[in-house]
Amino acid sequence: MPSWTLHCSACDHAQPGVTAASVCPACGQPLLARYNRVAPDVRAPQHWNLWRYAPVLPLRDGEAPVTLGEGLTPLVDAPALARQVGVRRLWVKDEGQNPTASFKARGMSAALTRARALGAVGVVVPTAGNAGAAIAAYAAAAGLPVRVYAPRTTPPAILMTIAALGADLQLVDGHIGDAGKLATAFAAESDWMNVSTLREPYRVEGMKTMGYELVEQLGGRVPDAIVYPTGGGEGTVGIWKALGEMREWGWLPADVKLPRMVVAQSAGCAPIVRAFEAGADRAEPWVDPKTYAAGLRVPGPLGDRLLLRTLRESAGDAVAIDDDTTRAATRALAEATGIDAAPEGGCALAAVQALVRAGRLDASAEVVVFNTGSGASYRREGEDLPRSAAA
Repeated sequence: MPSWTLHCSACDHAQPGVTAASVCPACGQPLLARYNRVAPDVRAPQHWNLWRYAPVLPLRDGEAPVTLGEGLTPLVDAPALARQVGVRRLWVKDEGQNPTASFKARGMSAALTRARALGAVGVVVPTAGNAGAAIAAYAAAAGLPVRVYAPRTTPPAILMTIAALGADLQLVDGHIGDAGKLATAFAAESDWMNVSTLREPYRVEGMKTMGYELVEQLGGRVPDAIVYPTGGGEGTVGIWKALGEMREWGWLPADVKLPRMVVAQSAGCAPIVRAFEAGADRAEPWVDPKTYAAGLRVPGPLGDRLLLRTLRESAGDAVAIDDDTTRAATRALAEATGIDAAPEGGCALAAVQALVRAGRLDASAEVVVFNTGSGASYRREGEDLPRSAAA
C-alpha cells in the first residue's frame, strides 16, 4: 500500500500524510497528496469500484475503504451528439451512475475512509446538493455522525435524500458560500472534520480516479479535450492531477500531449470563466449567483487558483452557458444517449458546441464530456408532464 505526504498547492509547506489535515497552515491554500512509492501495476483486482486504484490512493495497510461501490462508471460513445456539436468524436462519462447519483460519491468515499482512520468524531459539509447526499451516505457507511448545511434552494429530491440517510440537515437562507461559513464555524466549535471542497486533501484523491478510469476505458490513450461542469472544482483539479501522475509515473508516454481541460460554468455564476478571460490568477466571488444547475451555483470556490492553473497548464478554456441553452442541451444529451443527464452535464455539452462555433475547439477533436449527476435529482413532485405522457 502507498505512503504519501501532503504538499501545499501554493507554497513549500509539507506534512506527513497520516496526520489530520485541513488547508495549508502557512498560507490557507489547499493541500494535495503526493505519493512516495508507485506500484508497477496500479490495479487492485479485489476491488470492483474506485478502490481498484488503491495502490495510489490514501489507504494504509490494514485499513478497509468506506465504499458503496462507487466508480467504474460508463463511458458512452455518442456519435449523434458529436455530429450535433460539431466534433469528430464525443464520449459522455456518466457519473450519475454512482451511489447517491453523482460524482461526489468518489470524493466522499476517499474522505470518509481517512476520517474514520483518523478517528474523527463527526463530519460536516456545506453543499449545493450532491455533496450533501454523498456525505450522508458515506458517513452512514462509516458509522460517523454528519451535519449538512444546504441552501433552501437546493433541489428538493436531494434534500429528501440527505434527510433519509440520517444526516442532521440544516437549511440555510442564501447560497453555498453562506452554508460554508456555518459549516466552518461548526467544525471549529465541535472538533468535527470539515469535508468542504478542497478544505481537506482527500476528496480530490477520490475524484482523480475519473482520470485513471478514462484512460483505461480509452485503451491507454487520452482525448483532445475534457469538458467538466465546474462549481467547486474538485473534479477538474482531480482529473488533471491524475493525468500528471500517470505521465510522471510512466503509465503514459513522457511526450504524451495531455488533454485540454475545459471548464463549463453557468452564465449566472461564472467566477472561473470571468477570471480566466481576464488573465487573473484568482477569481473574485460572484455576486448574487443564479442558476437552476445547483452544482454550478458556487460563487467563491476555494480552489480558484488551482482551477486557473489547471486551465493554463493544459492550454485549456472556460465558457459560460445560460440556463435556457443548458436546458436544451440537457434534453438533447438525454434523448441522443439514454443518459438521464443532470443540467450540469447539459452545460458541459453546450460548452463544446459554443467553443466549436467560436473557433476555440477544432472540429477534428475527440472530446469527453462529463455528466456529473442524475437528472432525477432535479425533478420536483407535481411537475407538468407532456400531454401524451399524462394521458
